[in-house]
Amino acid sequence: MDNERMDRRPETGDGTEDGRRYKFQRLHVYQLGLDHLDMVYRLTTTFPKSENVNLRSQLERASTSIVLNIAEASTGQTDAEQARFLGLSLRSLMECVACLDVVERRHYAQTEELGAIKALGHQLFIKIQAMRHSLNKNRGKDSPSSFHGPRQP
Repeated sequence: MDNERMDRRPETGDGTEDGRRYKFQRLHVYQLGLDHLDMVYRLTTTFPKSENVNLRSQLERASTSIVLNIAEASTGQTDAEQARFLGLSLRSLMECVACLDVVERRHYAQTEELGAIKALGHQLFIKIQAMRHSLNKNRGKDSPSSFHGPRQP
């Protein structure tokens, strides 16, 4: 095998350089959500077995829901529908925050580790809110989801 071939990136087979085929996979907010999810999953592996069907499951499902709703919000829908999915993502993020408060109260994790997850969660909150605000701002204009019809000059 020649050295030139070994130095190239592997083929993804989907026409993109890094395998990110869908629009949502290129969104910074989606990538932040995945980072948050990874941190949550690392954290939950340290929980006592007694929390497997309760706190661990709840926190993992809520964190997963953040990412899934961001992805769903990116499809070709009305601004109102996209904003709705981002709202669901925010609710799931708030659920994660509450779960992390329980983790802290039960002393299942170090303060530094929880602080890092909460800080990333806050960045995620800001990004999702900004996306939602942008969609809501557009709804008042010439979009089909506006109740007021086209703006008059």
